[in-house]
Amino acid sequence: MSRTDSLRQPAGLASGGRAFGAGRSLRHAVKVLPEHARAHNRSLVLQNLFHHGAMSRADLSRETGLTRVTISDLVAELISDGYVAERGVREASGPGKPAILVDLDREGHRIVGLDLSGTDRFLGAVLTLDGDIVARHGVAAPSDPVDIVEAVVSLARTLVADAHAPVLGIGVGSPGVVDERGVVLTAPNFGWRDVDLAGALTSALALPVLVANDANAAVLAEYTFGGAADDVMLVRVGRGVGSGLLSGGQPMAGSRHAAGEIGHVTVGTDGGPRCVCGKVGCLEAWLSVPAIEGRLATAGADRTAILQDAGERLGIALAPIVGALDLSEIVLSGPAELLDGPLAEATVETLRSRTLAEFHDGVRVRMTEHGEDIVLRGAAVMVLSGRLGVS
Repeated sequence: MSRTDSLRQPAGLASGGRAFGAGRSLRHAVKVLPEHARAHNRSLVLQNLFHHGAMSRADLSRETGLTRVTISDLVAELISDGYVAERGVREASGPGKPAILVDLDREGHRIVGLDLSGTDRFLGAVLTLDGDIVARHGVAAPSDPVDIVEAVVSLARTLVADAHAPVLGIGVGSPGVVDERGVVLTAPNFGWRDVDLAGALTSALALPVLVANDANAAVLAEYTFGGAADDVMLVRVGRGVGSGLLSGGQPMAGSRHAAGEIGHVTVGTDGGPRCVCGKVGCLEAWLSVPAIEGRLATAGADRTAILQDAGERLGIALAPIVGALDLSEIVLSGPAELLDGPLAEATVETLRSRTLAEFHDGVRVRMTEHGEDIVLRGAAVMVLSGRLGVS
């Protein structure tokens, strides 16, 4: 590898090989140091193959700006590691030897994803490197917090056994605030504090494990597989309420790993229901699935009024975020029968009444098209990013 190659920072790959976005130009970040250049360049090759499919070595050289010698070296290494495979020759269109195509070995590995955000069940899936689900399993969510980790480990073990290929890693979307080590710092709905979920899974299964807040996982799926905008907020409504944020196409974690934790923002100065966290008037106490379903189940409940009230509370919480970050899109993830319709419409109207019309009237509020699979697919993006540097 030449020194020129080792210091080149192609437009768009974040330092450390992290980038997000399907087929978009990779983004400038900090300068890549020589000692990190090889991992960076490996990720650059894999990122191009992930989004563009089979390419020749010459194609990769043109796309990445790396020399052909460097590309040949990297491709040989990736083939040896089992991540890339040769896919035959390109149909000849002129004189000369046809180019040999290489691609990710998309069938050579599987990813295990877990979604712990459901109100009564934990979901799990075996996924391909393209985010397609090939097997599903689930377990009832234990009512006793002491039993939750054991249930998650058991579900993960079942999924690994059903993978029928080497598992690249395990991705988990969990409620609560999760740090970069995979420790759930707090998850009020589970009664968790400082639970090392990644450590428990790694110890039990001896595989790489990445854990993130479920909404932070979901927004990655929406961006990588759903074509979301670069400045987007995904609001995840289930057992609790949380959100994932991307700014300029990059995830926002926050100084204490709690960016997007809107569920316990007070949106009721007029009082309101008591939240599981102990406060009165939290967004989650109006918007979570159990909260909405509980009010709808009361005698004489006005369904439209209840959903509009929840949507207004969501709009109150979102307005300052839209104003501060100039977001272009809000994506809702959760039960469509609750979120789509009066609730979403009330959210839009409240946003419009509480933000600067000239700039924010065009903010789009929509449902995700990934349904209940969004966290599972986001967990796959976490593994792809963490293990291969692609997303």
